[in-house]
Amino acid sequence: MLHLLSTLQVCLFEASYGRASTQIESEPSRLQSVSLSQTEAEFSCLTMEINNENEEKPLLFTLRRFHLSEDYGFLLPNPLSELPAPYGPWMEIANNLPHLIQSHQLRSQVYKMPQLSSQHLRGHRELHLAHLALSFITMGFVWQEGEEETVKLLPRNLAVPYWEISQMLGLPPILVHADFVLANWKKKNLNGPLEIENLDTIFSLPGGESLRGFILVTLLVEKAAAPGVKAVVQAGKAILQPDKEALHKALQELAKAIKEMTEALKRMHDYVDPAIFYAVIRIFLSGWKDNPAMPGGLIYEGVSDEPMSYSGGSAAQSTVLHAFDALLAIRHSKDSTAFLHRMRDYMPPHHRAFIEEIQSAPSLKQHILASGNEKLRIAYNQCASALADLRTYHIAIVTKYITTAAANAKAKKGKPSHWAGSLQIKPPSSLQERGTGGSGILSFLKSVRDTTRAGIIQG
Repeated sequence: MLHLLSTLQVCLFEASYGRASTQIESEPSRLQSVSLSQTEAEFSCLTMEINNENEEKPLLFTLRRFHLSEDYGFLLPNPLSELPAPYGPWMEIANNLPHLIQSHQLRSQVYKMPQLSSQHLRGHRELHLAHLALSFITMGFVWQEGEEETVKLLPRNLAVPYWEISQMLGLPPILVHADFVLANWKKKNLNGPLEIENLDTIFSLPGGESLRGFILVTLLVEKAAAPGVKAVVQAGKAILQPDKEALHKALQELAKAIKEMTEALKRMHDYVDPAIFYAVIRIFLSGWKDNPAMPGGLIYEGVSDEPMSYSGGSAAQSTVLHAFDALLAIRHSKDSTAFLHRMRDYMPPHHRAFIEEIQSAPSLKQHILASGNEKLRIAYNQCASALADLRTYHIAIVTKYITTAAANAKAKKGKPSHWAGSLQIKPPSSLQERGTGGSGILSFLKSVRDTTRAGIIQG
């Protein structure tokens, strides 16, 4: 099945698109018939792979197989920042979102957008940029007036192409981590380093420099993880060979990468104002599932007559920690596992396939226990400890930017609301104790931190 996923993804990324119609299943488990832009090559690959499913040969566990790189990890390398001319109306709105939202003009501009087809998009980079643009427009459209004046329907001229592109990428029609962080960056100096001073976002929303900082610091956490992602593959190969020295080196590299991720996360304090994050930014990352502000979900006009519900952006949608958990065989609680598995539906298909490949491979933990090798046990424990420390620091960040910020917002109740530029914001009451992905955030983070610690192999 993983071979099938990988081959389909290659077909999707490398072919040009024609027109076809397919049956797709929405999150509320309803089948809708929607005209999608697909490739004949994709269907040829699908037929070929199904016919040869029982004859497939084992594939090598490599980063390239899952469209990952040693330098960028799960980041989309060098994303496009411009779409072809026919998509100018999308780009004009997406490039001007903070102003349009602050002036309360975004919804009226969206209603005036022409109905554009996705058929002129070529290749996965244009598709990712289109998904990013429509995701940002959708979040701004839904939350322009805050949680008290939400909409119940996404208009056809936005909903239909957004749905088509989402289906081609295997992503839901909502802003996800793969959009918001992994594909939403560009270098100011193309020959310069991948450092925050040389980076900017492609699209933005209200929140100014704090939003830019939030996106780019998160991107640097992903960048710091890249050597760890490479180490996961090296560890998998070392178990199969078997090669104790190579495995020990891979575990050392993994522990080092996780520590670098924690160091990168610490820069959040330098670039993000807690008051702006809590009162302004969070609502634009919120979804319409498990959200009291939109209990009925959202109707995607021209796609479904019934409302659909999707979770908002969440760090749990990052493939990095899922991959590390899978390698280290960390076993989370039933509720935490259920939430994490649901968040995988918000990842690109090849990222999900990477996690599944790790889970289907021989167990690292069992290999170390069976070997009785003290050197490997210590290296494994260094990885588990570093991962627990990262999760502890994430708890501290959430406490500062959500729990403490919520208390400060309550203390100021009755006073003028926080202003971001010319946008007056009332802090979202529906998100006071919840993550934008819909989780009870602190209880969830403490649970996964504790189960990570429990994974340490006792001597």
